[in-house]
Amino acid sequence: MTQCEPVAIVGAGIAGLTAALCFARKGIASDVLEQTSVLSETGAGLQLSPNATRVLAKLGLALQLEQVWSEPAAICLVSGSSLRPIASVPSGPFARDRWKSPYGVLHRADLQKVLLAAVEAEPLCRLHLGARIDDASRDSLTGVIGKEPGLVVGADGVWSKVRNRIQGAGKAQFSGNVAWRLTLDEARAPAMFDARKVSAFLAGGAHLVIYPLPRLRSFNVVAIAGGHDPKETPDRTLPHGEARKQLLAAFSGWHPEIVDMLRNATQPTIWPLYEVSEGVWHQGEETVLIGDAAHAMMPFAAQGAAMAIEDAFELATFVKGGQPLAAFADHRKRRIARVRSRGTFNRFAYHARGPVRLGRDLVLSIRRPESLAADFDWLYGYEPCD
Repeated sequence: MTQCEPVAIVGAGIAGLTAALCFARKGIASDVLEQTSVLSETGAGLQLSPNATRVLAKLGLALQLEQVWSEPAAICLVSGSSLRPIASVPSGPFARDRWKSPYGVLHRADLQKVLLAAVEAEPLCRLHLGARIDDASRDSLTGVIGKEPGLVVGADGVWSKVRNRIQGAGKAQFSGNVAWRLTLDEARAPAMFDARKVSAFLAGGAHLVIYPLPRLRSFNVVAIAGGHDPKETPDRTLPHGEARKQLLAAFSGWHPEIVDMLRNATQPTIWPLYEVSEGVWHQGEETVLIGDAAHAMMPFAAQGAAMAIEDAFELATFVKGGQPLAAFADHRKRRIARVRSRGTFNRFAYHARGPVRLGRDLVLSIRRPESLAADFDWLYGYEPCD
């Protein structure tokens, strides 16, 4: 048994389940504690860029994931007002060739099922469902797993209880943006929806991302715009009335096909988007944060899940190598800072108005797709410490 065992991982989302598998790959046993009695991933679609799929392949999950995802031929930027193409980055076989790993889109629940099945089949992993940990103290964790953990990993999301126990940790704060999420059956989808691509529709102050979920014969739709903090639970069913008026107001002036699609959506869900501010990720050598618990970020770079997956893999590497948690945190913070910076740039570019928007479209339109792809080499081609 290594000095850190047993590792107690709080949270059985993407970060927590991936962490358990990464520790097992290094020969380290872990206990995953989840307060819900049944795992049911909220949300809808998920983009897994090559830096994430590279890690999942190292965990032996490539074949399982290829059965439930699709690999879009391109990631395209489109005008939300005219539906005119602005630019595109090739994906599909191009991604596998350039970044040596695929770019996949799938339902969050499908990724969680693959991770869960792998955890349940791994002798070094123990899953404790219905384990409500109100304060995430070491005593409460010991009560669940039967022995005092050598290392506690907070993988419990933006509202992390583990983070609350770390002095100087970041705080969850409303980003100023909200996301409306919905899925549309293929049969009801507008003609502009291309089942071969990830499409980001851009206009002043808002953007809309659409991509296929072939296994469900549907499209995932995420509409993001400025909004107010509802000071409620992070997700709730969007009611008729004021919230729907806000959605339509945010996308007024967009192409009529997009407005009609949003007007007729039956069960969109509103998600206030929260970030976690910069702060301390660890407490001595006993507690560490990963994923959204450490650095929840805006979805403008589509890297939330990917960063959690990278965190999990590299944490196991650092722990197995006997390196201090401070070294892990410093290493990951440099990477996270660069991803946040890219997201901030995308936020500005996607929501640009007036002359800035016209300049953006002109600059992007004259660049070759391969040139645009090169901008992502640092992100998608990342090789994690192993």
